[in-house]
Amino acid sequence: MRDASSGKFGKAIMSVLFGVLIVSFGLWGIGDIFKGYGQSSLASIGKTEISTEQFRTLYTDKLQQIGRQIGRPMTPDQARRFGLDRQVLQQIIAEAALDEEARRLGLAQSDAAIVREISADPNFAGADGKFDPQRFAYALRQFGYTEQRYVAEQRRTTLRRQIAGSFTAGIAPSKTQLDALTRYQNEERTIEYIQLGPDQAGKIDPPTAEQLQSYFDERKGLFRAPEYRKIAVLTVTPEEIGKKITVSDEDARKIFERDKDKYAKPERREIKQIAFPTLEAAKAAREKIAGGTSFEDLAKEMKLTDSDTDLGLVTQASVGDPAIAAAAFAAPLNEVSQPVKGALATALIKVTKIEPGTAANYDAIAPEIKKQIATDRARGEFQDIRNKVEDERGGGANVAEAAKKLGLDAITIEAVDRSGRAPDGQMVKGLPSGVDVLTPAFASGVGVETDPINFDGGELWFDVLGITPSRDRTLDEVKDQVTTRWHDEQVTSRLRAKGGEIVEKLNKGEAFAAAAAALKMGVKTTSPFKRTATVNGLSERVVETAFRTPKDSAGQSEGASGNQWVVFKVTGITVPPVDPDSEDAKKLKTAITNAMTDEQVASYIAHLEDEIGVTINQAAFATATGASTNQ
Repeated sequence: MRDASSGKFGKAIMSVLFGVLIVSFGLWGIGDIFKGYGQSSLASIGKTEISTEQFRTLYTDKLQQIGRQIGRPMTPDQARRFGLDRQVLQQIIAEAALDEEARRLGLAQSDAAIVREISADPNFAGADGKFDPQRFAYALRQFGYTEQRYVAEQRRTTLRRQIAGSFTAGIAPSKTQLDALTRYQNEERTIEYIQLGPDQAGKIDPPTAEQLQSYFDERKGLFRAPEYRKIAVLTVTPEEIGKKITVSDEDARKIFERDKDKYAKPERREIKQIAFPTLEAAKAAREKIAGGTSFEDLAKEMKLTDSDTDLGLVTQASVGDPAIAAAAFAAPLNEVSQPVKGALATALIKVTKIEPGTAANYDAIAPEIKKQIATDRARGEFQDIRNKVEDERGGGANVAEAAKKLGLDAITIEAVDRSGRAPDGQMVKGLPSGVDVLTPAFASGVGVETDPINFDGGELWFDVLGITPSRDRTLDEVKDQVTTRWHDEQVTSRLRAKGGEIVEKLNKGEAFAAAAAALKMGVKTTSPFKRTATVNGLSERVVETAFRTPKDSAGQSEGASGNQWVVFKVTGITVPPVDPDSEDAKKLKTAITNAMTDEQVASYIAHLEDEIGVTINQAAFATATGASTNQ
């Protein structure tokens, strides 16, 4: 796990994992979903059983969720390196244990309470900020939920939180903990350093045939050809169907005329106002302005700030008070209005900027309207096409054959590995973006009919048409790669040895400038940096090593690439005083509180699992995560 988390990709994934894999507050509820799966069981928790297929579905969904967050698919191999397979399994087991405990305690949530909770979820709010049933239904389709399943899972999640909250309320770190961690987090160091490279390694003669063969034989696994699969993929979405639907100008104009106001750009005005409790007070203020006092000076006399008077650059519809809105959008530019009686107060208004609106132009937005009409019509056709695809597959046709018969466009990838690369090492083209097809494809097999995947409001089907097993490559096939790797290791070995020699000299008292001069190099000095900083292009390992090295001592570490080696000396260590009221200190306190809460929840769940009883079918687990195919 430590090695897997190094590098930018690893850091990106780790940051997602720590946000996604919270044991007690996970998205997936499983109580009712997993009932009745006594055969091919992957795990059992009390009376709840999880089938291999059910876990594979949840695991694949989790990989796709993380893939969307990091902007690229995550392969099963990567997931195992990060321990994601075990974490997802533990998450599901933990949730099942909490569900069992909720049933034992007789906890329940009323229908009215769950409706209020879902209605208040901002993910389902429309443009007006209120619950939008269509947005809710679309979101459920996107993630493959029925309304009943989502409501049931939200109810279970709420009960889990209630159980966890009963013993985690009031948890907080001590002042001693906060002070120690704040000092650790805010400590700063300064180093002098030189960066060794291939030039300092000297000339490296090419390897002999015997050296190269021996090097290759000892590392054959590094150059092994991965397993490849031939897959056919078919996507059917309303948008794709809509591309084949022709919409007339007559139909588009009907929508345009109906929604013309929506397509127009309304006038916007920058409005300032001073509110008064009475009409008499507003009139007296207006007389002062007539006598030469400016609007701005009047606001200062009343001790009003810009935020008190500035309504911003707004449309008439967005001003909450209709009377104020009407007066502001009738007022001349840069003139102060007469008192305007609003719903809550009487105000003086000044307009400081006007952005004219524009009328809706049919020609400019016709393509957008036609696309929307076509997509709406396509939704009606989608179910019919989906049923036809399923009928063809049910009759024995694979995805490619079904698509050809129905006049649809399927994609056939002749050979792809788990990372999405073709045998030539290049990323394959044609796979749909935003969805992970490879993970379920490598967990399936030839002739296995898989369930469709929800994709872009529609569905995606795939079939595995062939499998090319992983194999050992010959030296002739990868000679260039082997030679390059051998050479890079020789460079790194020499730089490490040379760096060690310099470190020894520095720690014996030799001046850094003298040691650098012997190599015809100059010494560089950093600004003070924290342990989480990126420093002058130096690698994270250099920073980590610097914080393990005492003041006035030297050290060395790998540079940003394998052909770079950094030798440094710690010249300064500063620990700023602790400020408990700073934003950083408050964030740290929140993070520690969350960590302590998670630890308490994890301990409680471990107790529940011991009490309820948990068994795991390791062979089924390996099959579900694709590990068995890599043995």
